[in-house]
Amino acid sequence: MSTAIADSAFAPGPLFDRVAIVGIGLIGSSLARALTEYGIARQVVCADRSADACAKALELGIVAEASTDPATALAGAELVVLATPVGSYATVGEAIGPLLTPGTIVTDVGSVKQATLRDIGPHLPDGVPLIPGHPVAGTEHSGPEAGFASLFQGRWCILTPPSGADQQALDRVTEMWRRVGSTVEIMEASHHDRVLAITSHLPHLIAYTIVGTASDLEEDTKSEVIKFSAGGFRDFTRIAASDPVMWRDIFLNNREAVLEILQRFTEDLTALQRSIRWGEGEHLQEHFTKTRAVRRGIIDAKQA
Repeated sequence: MSTAIADSAFAPGPLFDRVAIVGIGLIGSSLARALTEYGIARQVVCADRSADACAKALELGIVAEASTDPATALAGAELVVLATPVGSYATVGEAIGPLLTPGTIVTDVGSVKQATLRDIGPHLPDGVPLIPGHPVAGTEHSGPEAGFASLFQGRWCILTPPSGADQQALDRVTEMWRRVGSTVEIMEASHHDRVLAITSHLPHLIAYTIVGTASDLEEDTKSEVIKFSAGGFRDFTRIAASDPVMWRDIFLNNREAVLEILQRFTEDLTALQRSIRWGEGEHLQEHFTKTRAVRRGIIDAKQA
């Protein structure tokens, strides 16, 4: 269901003359910084519906040009990177489709890849290849000031090209992610969405729920929860501080996979609840030992 990528055959030097990034939040601004800092693009520009975000991106020197008008940013771009919330994809696709010319490559950074194919693909004219992508990286912060060029170093980037995708376009997008420090893997969009439902989407849902439960406690207890927060709860609050719009869109657009994994999680949680109730210490220890090994595997893979 997934394929590792062989070593690059590209010569050193810029891959693109002009790259347009639509949406200049954490991921968009980090990619813009990396493309410039590592000499991957000669010019990086952006479009964002927020005039303040455009002004901040220019002030920080992240991009050479910034505009609330996508036509201005997309003009002459060899690569267009969509870095807006997944829920906006249909609207964004409809807006940019008429502005694209044959030969331009379109990619994205969204966490739900079937949504990219469904909401962006139909709006692209002939000769404009779509190479959906997902850099598995991020922080709880948002906005153009939150980005940094090294965000993708040592992280995975999953590409989910549709059947029959343009190979040259796929190779160039792959090389871009390599040069910003990522390890690239090719995967079917449906498989990606199921994998990310367990590794990313469910943990965020749990974090939002736990922090929400704490916020609903009586005031005296809630203040003590905040005062005496241990490492586990602090980690949950960090995850739950992520962009609410982005995560709303992820859950709504990957609902089938998330609900499937959530059902399995609920069944496992019920089993643990039963073990605690009936004092089944051996079962609890066995379960915790197994999950501890998963953590060690993540550390060994340098993903922690």
